[in-house]
Amino acid sequence: MAVVHDILDLIGNTPLVDVSQLSPRRDVRILVKLEGLNPGGSVKDRIALAMVEQAEKDGLLEPGATLLEPSSGNTGIGLALVCRVKGYRLKVVLPANVSVERRQLLAVWGADIIESPGSEGSNGAVKMARQIASEHPEWVFLYQYANPANPRAHREGTGPEIWRDCPEVTHFVAGLGTSGTLLGVGSYLKEQNPAVQVWAVEPPAGEMVDGLRNLDDGYIPPIFTELGGAGLLDRKTVISPRQSIEWTRRLADVGVFAGISSGAAMAGAARCAETIGSGVVVVVAADGGWKYLSTGAWTDDIDDVTERAKTLIYF
Repeated sequence: MAVVHDILDLIGNTPLVDVSQLSPRRDVRILVKLEGLNPGGSVKDRIALAMVEQAEKDGLLEPGATLLEPSSGNTGIGLALVCRVKGYRLKVVLPANVSVERRQLLAVWGADIIESPGSEGSNGAVKMARQIASEHPEWVFLYQYANPANPRAHREGTGPEIWRDCPEVTHFVAGLGTSGTLLGVGSYLKEQNPAVQVWAVEPPAGEMVDGLRNLDDGYIPPIFTELGGAGLLDRKTVISPRQSIEWTRRLADVGVFAGISSGAAMAGAARCAETIGSGVVVVVAADGGWKYLSTGAWTDDIDDVTERAKTLIYF
């Protein structure tokens, strides 16, 4: 491999791994895109870099500028990494009930944490961040939920990578969070082949699966509406926290050490495979499993892990 200019040059170009042994149908292949191999450990590295670079191009960021972002998933970590490398300050509005690894990694990259009520989850973090942004116009509010650089990062990066490595893809499955991955990858793949179906995985209304949201909970990301998300998606499928944990463990059975939202996406991919006679399902594993070790997701009794998921936002 060639020497790269800096660590940010390693964002993207993640591999696909065949996990068809987990497919419920012999004639349906399942390939997992390992986004945990990005330098910040998740798919959100892509949008973090894209949003910061766009803000630089737009003249919004001066040396030493302070950025603000709500996060209950990996975006805060990705932005903290990018800001550390580029010399910016970052303030992350974070629900109080996130796992310990979240805080540790944000501290590693030097981000300042502003706590939002844990009972309000990611929606509460968004609400607080928007209020703080109005009070501090001198801070740059990238706002991943409404930033077009979010889906564009996937339209120009993740989607073309999947098509390059697997042009035979028939179904694309990913978790529904900000909706950027689904919108960007889905629109690109459908342009290459209109027959490709796009499936979104969401948790039950009112329940938490790390990094995912149910649109019935009251907050719909602006980019989802503006870019016609409802028309792009062929299907939404609900996966429970317990199913997410079960499939996180099943991924480990084939050597894929991924996070809990990846287990949810994999459960959705298996459900997709059950409904089709043949095809190739590509599913995004949003991050690796290292940051979830404190949850006991692989080692504790699954009933206990599932119960903890009701109050703890797993990273």
